[in-house]
Amino acid sequence: MEFFKIKRDIPFMRHAVILNVISIVTFLAAVFFLVTKGLHYSVEFTGGTVMELRYPHAADQEKIRSTLRGIGYEAPEVASFGTAQDIMLRLPIIEGQAAAGTSSKVFDAICASEQGTPKVSQVTTDKGEQVNHTNCVAANGQELVSLQRVEFVGPAVGEELAQNGLSALIMVVIGVVIYLAVRFEWKFAVAAIFANLHDVVIILGFFAFFQWEFSLTVLAATLAVMGYSVNESVVIFDRIREMFRKQRKMSVPEVIDHAITSTISRTIITHGSTQMMVLSMLFFGGQALHYFAIALTIGILFGIYSSVFVAAAIAMWLGVKREDLIKPVKEKDETDGAVV
Repeated sequence: MEFFKIKRDIPFMRHAVILNVISIVTFLAAVFFLVTKGLHYSVEFTGGTVMELRYPHAADQEKIRSTLRGIGYEAPEVASFGTAQDIMLRLPIIEGQAAAGTSSKVFDAICASEQGTPKVSQVTTDKGEQVNHTNCVAANGQELVSLQRVEFVGPAVGEELAQNGLSALIMVVIGVVIYLAVRFEWKFAVAAIFANLHDVVIILGFFAFFQWEFSLTVLAATLAVMGYSVNESVVIFDRIREMFRKQRKMSVPEVIDHAITSTISRTIITHGSTQMMVLSMLFFGGQALHYFAIALTIGILFGIYSSVFVAAAIAMWLGVKREDLIKPVKEKDETDGAVV
């Protein structure tokens, strides 16, 4: 399916040097911000308290954030999960405060903002166990908010998650290199990895510059962008291989230009549809999906850029040629090996 068909090839490779200089400058800027500012890690990485609250009605998240700021949390993470009545709080560790009393202090402040009184009662679980149930009740006995779960994430656990995330990133890179080297050729594998790392570092650079919170969901989005970007590179590499077989008189830059131009319609349909879905998460998905959608948006935009102007250009500069992808046919000896 094509929305339009371009009759003349766009000379992408003619401007490859200029566009890659822009790419290098952007990449170096991202590295600079990562080194100087660093990432603003979420509670999962740094350690802190996770609380789940349930309201009888849709919770006012901005009111909860304002209450938490009033007791010392500068950037509290408040998000709904499942329904608008269920709220999850992720609260970082505050120096000088005991972690054991954090949940009680926070719940008391939230209960006070609802003009209620904290109450602890004994309830029996489905397994017959007696547990404490904390809720906030009004003067008439109506429940205003209840505490469903409290969990403390220690710094050691956060460090382990960070190491696991880095290991996952390395394994994805190795897997992509092996896949592309087997399917195409090592020059394409090297080009695609440079393009993928380019996308990942720029995403991280945005989060470092704006000090957006880097959480496990953002890490998942970053890994998803790597796969997404590889897919776009594979489509272009496939078309380059096809053009090498069909257009034997074209030079390497001309083949690459023709391959990219012929996939533009497909690129617009695919990336346009994906971006519409991601933007819907960004604008309507709430706080829980906000930074996840931002990471995907940045990754999609730079993924298109890197597949066309970075991966293809690097493959060209590495000296990819027709013989790398198509094995030459050996001419048959007319004497069939016989010597007279």
